[in-house]
Amino acid sequence: MVSTKMFHLNAVMSRLFLEESSDEGINFNSIRNVDDFWKFAEGPLLDGLSWDKWYGNVTSDLQENRSHIYYENLLLGVAQVRQLKVHNKTCSSYPRFQNFTKDCYPSYRYNAEDKSDFGLKNGSEWKYTSATSLSPWYWGEVGFYRSGGFIFTLLKSKEKSREKLEFLRKNGWLTRGTRVVFIDFSTYNANLNLFCIIRLVVEFPATGGVLTSSRIYSVKLLRYVSFYDYFLASCEIAFCVFIITFIIQELIEIKNLKMEYFKSVWNWLDLLLVAVSILAIGFNIYRTMAVFLLMENLLSPENVYPDFYFLAFWQILHDNMIAICVFFAFMKIFKFVNFNKTMTQLSSTLSRCASNICGFAVMFFIIFFAYAVFGYLVFGPHVEDFSTFPNCIFSQFRILLGDFNFLTIEVNRILGPLYFISFVFFVFFILVNMFLAIINDTYTEVKADFAEIPSQEIHIKDLVRQSCNKTLVKLRLKKPEVEDLQSKEFSSTERKDISKPSKRNSGNEKKSRLRKGRKHHLRIPPDNTEPGAASQSSVSRAEFQQLLGYTAELEEELNNVNAKLNRIMKSMQQMKEFSGMTDK
Repeated sequence: MVSTKMFHLNAVMSRLFLEESSDEGINFNSIRNVDDFWKFAEGPLLDGLSWDKWYGNVTSDLQENRSHIYYENLLLGVAQVRQLKVHNKTCSSYPRFQNFTKDCYPSYRYNAEDKSDFGLKNGSEWKYTSATSLSPWYWGEVGFYRSGGFIFTLLKSKEKSREKLEFLRKNGWLTRGTRVVFIDFSTYNANLNLFCIIRLVVEFPATGGVLTSSRIYSVKLLRYVSFYDYFLASCEIAFCVFIITFIIQELIEIKNLKMEYFKSVWNWLDLLLVAVSILAIGFNIYRTMAVFLLMENLLSPENVYPDFYFLAFWQILHDNMIAICVFFAFMKIFKFVNFNKTMTQLSSTLSRCASNICGFAVMFFIIFFAYAVFGYLVFGPHVEDFSTFPNCIFSQFRILLGDFNFLTIEVNRILGPLYFISFVFFVFFILVNMFLAIINDTYTEVKADFAEIPSQEIHIKDLVRQSCNKTLVKLRLKKPEVEDLQSKEFSSTERKDISKPSKRNSGNEKKSRLRKGRKHHLRIPPDNTEPGAASQSSVSRAEFQQLLGYTAELEEELNNVNAKLNRIMKSMQQMKEFSGMTDK
């Protein structure tokens, strides 16, 4: 779903519409007032949208009335310009200043939005147009803006579009109540089969001035065109079948385990994967049907703005869901490689120190948020990195990583250095090192416990070799061989999790299994049997190999018993020393 082609297409469009300057040196990022906006719209914007010449300044009949941006990206329909306004005198001001401020236009709010006709009142640009309920709102720099507004579209002809912009500028289309202007247009690159949906946003906050931002989305709405796309379609079908099977397995497991099922973190992760996968599959089906039904209507009128922003917005959300799904699916690898000794030590360390880390996190974030509030109150009005509370939190994490400009907080020459030095001392030198100490001590304990337990580790290369041998045997390409000692040990013994107490009956089960194996494989000849026949029929080569395996298991059990006896002796010694001290 994501490729470097999308990045390059976004970069090309960003350079053309955000960085290209007019003869007066005005580009999109340098807009500072209303006059700069009109200069950008009549200059770099129209120059970027209107490519009426082909290679070598040759105009062909095929390209007439069509704009190919950079000769490769077809402009779909025309561009649309939309603004949102607020009512006058809908803000609260101090009574003594009301005589000095006749007009008062607040920041953008839904209940303060002005939907009344204004200006010439003879076109869509002077009359409010409502949007559909499913149209996404836009989260800008200083406001959360709804769809709809006062809308007009540019024309195919560059000169006619410039005349229309000049007409609106002279008749005051932008007013003091204007809070945001959206410029939307879409392109299609047939070479890459990618749609590029571009939204340029110019905000006019209540503070005065201008804030600019942009959204450029390169998405693949026409999914199934090439043979590779159909291969991906088959993979998507296989994914759907797998998810259905996985859901059935989880339901059966919930039915069998009931409430015990929800006590495992891995089971909660499985449920999260199922939920995200279902949402992704549902949106994929909806997106395919919506594009199929709307594509012809969106592309048929040439002088109308085709609203692909709605599809692109939900496509980006779909890609975000897929990213979350893939992330947690990769995290499940820890569950399947847990037979490795190193991975078991890691998981055991995290499970043991989880309670200590939670307690430490409470203390850490109390101090961390205290510094964040302090920084917001002291530096917020002057420093961008502390202008909002979330920015303060991110800035403090940057301080911990060493990515911070100390000179920015020198606006307060007393509290600035005190804040920085105390934060680095308490949070970086003390709290962070306490966190590392908790993990280090727990890992040392886990490693010591693992040293007392005999290794039952089986390597990945052994699993691969055993799987290959079994496959070759089933295909009759190789004769069956006696399994090696290590695989026999691994298959006959269960791996113990160091983070959980072992069951007492596990040793009894192994002992009974050893007794049964000895009775089964050591066939004692009867009294009336000849000595030669007894020696020939008592133990074969294969049975001798199995006896070696049982001997190894017996040796392992003896080692475990020896380790337990050592611990008991140490405990008894400590009890004697303690009793001697109490007697004194």
